[in-house]
Amino acid sequence: MSKIITLYHGSTEKIEHPALGKGKRNNDYGQGFYCTAHRDLACEWASKLQGLDGYVNQYEIDTAGLKVLDLSKYGILHWMTILLKNRTFTLTTPISIQGKAYLMEHFDIDISDYDIIKGYRADDSYFSFAEDFLNNAISVSHLSRAMRLGKLGIQYVLVSQKAFDALRFVQADPVENSVYYPLHMVRDTKARKAYRSSKSNLTINTNDIYLLDILRGGIEDGDPRLSR
Repeated sequence: MSKIITLYHGSTEKIEHPALGKGKRNNDYGQGFYCTAHRDLACEWASKLQGLDGYVNQYEIDTAGLKVLDLSKYGILHWMTILLKNRTFTLTTPISIQGKAYLMEHFDIDISDYDIIKGYRADDSYFSFAEDFLNNAISVSHLSRAMRLGKLGIQYVLVSQKAFDALRFVQADPVENSVYYPLHMVRDTKARKAYRSSKSNLTINTNDIYLLDILRGGIEDGDPRLSR
């Protein structure tokens, strides 16, 4: 059954023919074409460089027959393992180094068979949340809450030729940097401020699970302690 959704990609260029194999390899979910279902967010993505106008590229994609990995159906630690494979983290303590290896062994998801990945974005303020977790500064539940501080933080990433073949370009509209760059900064600043506030007011709950607890307790995928 046909299931068509509208996606947007913010860029400094018009992109009528996105292609597999382009883009940075160290993005959140690896190399792929990163989109959002929210037009305003794409406009902000197109305006990240101050003073440079861009475009919001609109597409339609029929997801019927495509394999979509929806990370909202998994725990936050599964999301972390994908991030660990693609982003560069500063790991300087034994806990963070051993924690990375442990998470990769027990929570890793094989994404090689999927056409589209749907999940949180980790750029800007979001990346600092993940680093804090790896440095044992925040718990699993705090990390999960922090990822929801910035609105519209979900992205769709096309990662297979089959997905690109199903994508249809609709139009590209100009984006004024003077309008959307300030909005981009406000969104990022708001998320960082909310995170700093929640972190400064953080109280230690004996039921909270930190990375060190995961290592010491041998906590694996499906462990009921993660749902407390």
